[in-house]
Amino acid sequence: MENMEKIKTTAVKGTKAAQKVRGFVKNIYRNAQEAKAQGKKVSYVMVSSHYDEILRAMDIVPLPTENFAGLCAAKREMDRFLLKAEEDGYSQVLCSYARIGLGFDSLRKELGGIPENSPDGGMPMPDMMVGSSNVCDPRFKWFQATGRFLDAPHHSIDVVKPPVHADLKAVQKYYVRYQQEQFEELIAFLEIQTGKKLDKERLWETLRLGDEACRLWHETDRLRVAVPSPMPSQDRFSIMVPAYYYTGTQEAVDFYRELYEEVKYRVDNKIGTAGEQRYRVLYGGGLPPWHTLWIFNYFESFGAAFVMENVYRVHDPVEVPSHVKDPVEYLAWRTFLRLTSSHEKAKANTGNIEVERLLDIIRDYQIDGVVFHACRSCRATTLGQIHTKNRLSQYTDMPMTQLVSDMVDLRDYSEAQWKAQIGAFIEALAGREKTA
Repeated sequence: MENMEKIKTTAVKGTKAAQKVRGFVKNIYRNAQEAKAQGKKVSYVMVSSHYDEILRAMDIVPLPTENFAGLCAAKREMDRFLLKAEEDGYSQVLCSYARIGLGFDSLRKELGGIPENSPDGGMPMPDMMVGSSNVCDPRFKWFQATGRFLDAPHHSIDVVKPPVHADLKAVQKYYVRYQQEQFEELIAFLEIQTGKKLDKERLWETLRLGDEACRLWHETDRLRVAVPSPMPSQDRFSIMVPAYYYTGTQEAVDFYRELYEEVKYRVDNKIGTAGEQRYRVLYGGGLPPWHTLWIFNYFESFGAAFVMENVYRVHDPVEVPSHVKDPVEYLAWRTFLRLTSSHEKAKANTGNIEVERLLDIIRDYQIDGVVFHACRSCRATTLGQIHTKNRLSQYTDMPMTQLVSDMVDLRDYSEAQWKAQIGAFIEALAGREKTA
């Protein structure tokens, strides 16, 4: 591993809103710690599992274990947790988010308390754990493995979507019903753990707030088609925190309303990101390198601004049928519609959902080049990435590159190699510009 003291971590942000997100992150762990002290229920959760509003409606304080792993990487406090998990027998190719979480829980058990100097005070002992099959298998299995180190009841839900070639009208009834059953089983589990029934009116309120936050975020992203780009990707990787970790709260709605107004002001006054925006770059996929987000500023030093991302995307707006009157059924319908929003377009064109999304972004945001990030321990966002890149090249001749490291494990990162690749990518952008 390279000398960590010489390696930067966070990036310089372009918007005032993004600079406020650090407070949101701190409050995730402060809220959980205070909730434990007050006897409230705290649950380990997985991001983007579509059940967030249910937990909020039942006054369960969410504790996102994946976010803690990213925080550890940004603060360079990940090594002891990674090494502890590997000492316990977990392979280095296992999801590094999971390894940090498992290592943290293992050390907490061994020490009899939260390890000293854990970022933001560390994660308190959860009262329960709620997993999910959405995105990848570690999110379904992680909390089962964590049971070695803590005694907390665990429940995982299945989140499913049909393949791109499916006849959506023919299968939607089955998928919606199955998803609703999954949510209902989760609610039954939570009611046992909390000792109280779900208030459906409260669930409607959290769903309304969740939808409004997503709407504002989506409209903000649409503003980013402007030239010059008003908000860079490094800001986007921060501002996703309220939507993903404060789902169903007024705090999230207020944040995205403020963000929208700031970005709109920047667009109206043609205020771009730092430096010259000579090239508009798309972050094509893969989890962000939380340990080295400053690399986005390095691209900017060559006039290459990241103007849009194909990861941690806000969901496209969907319209749940008006006949749906039950909030749990609404949640099931919304989940199905969100997960299939690109199916019909992809089926009619490329046959590949990821390629279709990338082509839409390339067209709408006037993209000049694409950068992918292959994370060695994240199969979900890395497997198929080369295939996606190759398929995309059938529709565009723009320069593309794939950087390789990990989302939090610095041992898979080489600054020298990245800078060499970035240099070649910038040369390709410049060469294409001259022949345009």
